[in-house]
Amino acid sequence: MTNTITATTQKQKLLIIEDEGEMCLLINLLLDGKEMEIEHVKTIADAVEYFQQQPPAIVLLDNRLPDGFGLDFILFLKKEYPATKIIMISGMDPAAKDVAIEMGADMFLEKPFTKAQLCQCINELLH
Repeated sequence: MTNTITATTQKQKLLIIEDEGEMCLLINLLLDGKEMEIEHVKTIADAVEYFQQQPPAIVLLDNRLPDGFGLDFILFLKKEYPATKIIMISGMDPAAKDVAIEMGADMFLEKPFTKAQLCQCINELLH
């Protein structure tokens, strides 16, 4: 089954940086049952605070957030937390994909995306 996410014995942390509650719920449902610890923040400021406690293995980063753009946050993440993998998620601007990859995002998912696409990205980044 291609939707399976395999992980090591220790749960990998995944942080969703997304201000839309419905999208966070959907991502949680898509990843339900996977061996991952999933957390969620709504702003870049909250994400910075979260990272100071314990950086996650993977970030699902929306572009349009209440306190800035995810694209701008990629540079900070890559500089301060280079081991963290970034999956940029956006539905507004198809050109954001090229910019996100140039700035250091590891993957890009255009909304709407499928469970298979999400799981494939996570698997590729974890292995």
